[in-house]
Amino acid sequence: MHHGPNFWHLLIALLALSLIFSAVERLFAANPGQPRWRSDVKTDIGYWFITALLTKPATQLIIGFSLMLAYHANVAELREMVTHRDTLVTHQPLWAQALEMVFLGDLIGYWTHRMFHSRRLWKFHAVHHCSIELDWLSAVRLHPINDWVSRAIAVITLFALGFGPLALAAYVPFLTFYAIMLHANVNWSFGPLGKFIASPVFHRWHHTSQEEGLDRNFAGLFSFIDRIFGTYYMPEGKVPQRFGLHNEQIPRNIWGQMIYPFRSS
Repeated sequence: MHHGPNFWHLLIALLALSLIFSAVERLFAANPGQPRWRSDVKTDIGYWFITALLTKPATQLIIGFSLMLAYHANVAELREMVTHRDTLVTHQPLWAQALEMVFLGDLIGYWTHRMFHSRRLWKFHAVHHCSIELDWLSAVRLHPINDWVSRAIAVITLFALGFGPLALAAYVPFLTFYAIMLHANVNWSFGPLGKFIASPVFHRWHHTSQEEGLDRNFAGLFSFIDRIFGTYYMPEGKVPQRFGLHNEQIPRNIWGQMIYPFRSS
């Protein structure tokens, strides 16, 4: 029987990624003056454990319950449906399913991301944008509702389109690691390839508090989606210098950030 990660697995993964990205960020720093031990790293370490131990299981329950309602199925019927999918999509080779899922998933993610930049949902997403010093660990700072909604929309849509569980299972870990890499304090722009594939510099412009980069670069993998919809911004030879929120204050601790979207302005 499969069990999710426990505290010790997460701690080992955190230490391993810290060693890897500390070396990479030291060699290829986009902002060399950024502190190695930044002021709110403890907050993000808290998110590392909360997301894996609480948010992720809750998301899985929400998605499962939503699918049960959508397909009028009980737990046993849903399990059978998931493990023995027989659709036009699942009749394709697994590699074809994976390629289609990566593109469609990123297209869904692009519009979901833009939705969270709207006035109604922004406060939930502001939690992710409040890091004033951006590095790989900043990727985990995400309000649970932001995480639940984004993942639920992607998974339920892809499931409704007929994708099978193997392709879904491979897609989520890949996207998680890529998101961590995108937030790293590195100067990688991927050169000409960066016009098609999202790079760390591309995503750093998304997180800047400088007006020129606000509401730009929403794609998590394929930057050409931003080019299609007019939200691409990558000035040549330049990286953003300031990060965080633009004309907005948010609590620096986890509990304050959890309740921030529910506070009246």
